[in-house]
Amino acid sequence: MPTWILEDRARYYADMDFSPVPVEKLISKEYAEERRKLIDYGRAARSYDPGIPETPNTIYLTVADKDGNMVSLIQSNYRGMGSGMTPPGLGFVIQNRGEGFTLKPGYFNTYEPGKRPFHTIIPGFITKDGAPYMSFGVMGGAMQPQGHAQIVVNMVDFGMNLQEAGDAPRIHHTGSSEPTGQQMTGGGILNLESGFPYETIRVLMEKGHRIQWANGPFGGYQAIKWDAENGVYYGASESRKDGQAAGF
Repeated sequence: MPTWILEDRARYYADMDFSPVPVEKLISKEYAEERRKLIDYGRAARSYDPGIPETPNTIYLTVADKDGNMVSLIQSNYRGMGSGMTPPGLGFVIQNRGEGFTLKPGYFNTYEPGKRPFHTIIPGFITKDGAPYMSFGVMGGAMQPQGHAQIVVNMVDFGMNLQEAGDAPRIHHTGSSEPTGQQMTGGGILNLESGFPYETIRVLMEKGHRIQWANGPFGGYQAIKWDAENGVYYGASESRKDGQAAGF
């Protein structure tokens, strides 16, 4: 995933009841093409400015039934045990997603009473020809949008099946700008899982990417895909986190 996308996330992701987020322009093909021109394929970027279109611990599950209904669900208390507060007699811990606010004035995501904070919860869903096709998720904080993009690329561009797309080695970029106020200045760090050829790693380093190894930030993937031609579901789960694909 190009890091300029995370710059836009850092700038514009906010409670739209409080901030005028230009969603239609942000998701337009024209804007994507405009931003794509920022990519230098010969050199890693050290920083990006956000575009101006108008001038933690997480679980994921997906289920499907015999009638073709599919549900994509993700839940997270955020850091550790969330807020640490448990409502008496209810048995669950309240989340602490308020940490996603920034206390610096003037930002889209600056704290205000009654305002929803930035969060990383992304239950993924794909439709094909207007019909449900795939319900999936890659849990893991800022890895979620990066992982979602890599899953789709693996299936669409590399022709992998549902399981292969999740098992393939992943890339995780850290150090990007955040809606909480942090600003990328040095290009961030590119974490790679084992499985990438060393020749590829050398090329990335020659382009200026800072390559590091990391233990565990690559998310956890679960998915269900509907095969309309044969009238069956396919399920997939991976080994990075606890999980399973089951039919009954």
